[in-house]
Amino acid sequence: MSIAYAGFTITRVPMLTDNYAWLVGYEGATAFIDPADANAAILAVEQAILAVEQDGAKLDYVLLTHHHDDHIAGAKTLAARFGAKIVGNEADAARLPSLDIALKDGGTLDFGGSKLKMIATPGHTNGHVAYLFGDAIAACGDTLFSLGCGRMFEGTPEIFHASLHRLAALSPDTMLLCGHEYTLANARFARSVDPDNEALMARAREVELMRQRGEPTLPVRLAVELLTNPFLRAQTPEEFARLRAAKDKF
Repeated sequence: MSIAYAGFTITRVPMLTDNYAWLVGYEGATAFIDPADANAAILAVEQAILAVEQDGAKLDYVLLTHHHDDHIAGAKTLAARFGAKIVGNEADAARLPSLDIALKDGGTLDFGGSKLKMIATPGHTNGHVAYLFGDAIAACGDTLFSLGCGRMFEGTPEIFHASLHRLAALSPDTMLLCGHEYTLANARFARSVDPDNEALMARAREVELMRQRGEPTLPVRLAVELLTNPFLRAQTPEEFARLRAAKDKF
């Protein structure tokens, strides 16, 4: 299913058990984020783009947020199928499929006349990045989930906390494209540590109903997460560390 947002087209692509990959389009430019499964990714591109590209499906970029296999396994096959360029973090290139475009923190690409920007968001892994499409969309991989965040496999609380605050500083209207459908489980933990947060309680009830109906909870606006996500609301690295440790044992 595709949605229109701020002139962009966003297509959510379920993969594996609970992964989401994403296809983003703007003014004829297209990018696929984190293809775990090549067949599912190819089908999504064909279905989403073939209708408007009379001469065949077109894909410009395959964007990788981090090196974990459930985000990159289909990248080479997908890129080869459509002649797309694989884009990733120059600092983590050794752990990614061969990159056609290696960006540094803050590096940008043209995207249909809009700006596509990579920002470093280490913590889940040391080389994790997010991709910003104009001022409208942030593909944040496993750094930030709705009502949660990724596990801290390689970073430190200070590093991860700083990455979350880089995302929190974006426009509240930014649409977040997260890497997994973890919202229901995250809501249970969030409510346990922030039981008096009325916005969180309302979001948790909404999520429960959505999942009961078999609906996805993503994408989600940053404004919602700023009010409800305990990890984004943590004021210090120490507070973040306590929350992350508690979530790991929850």
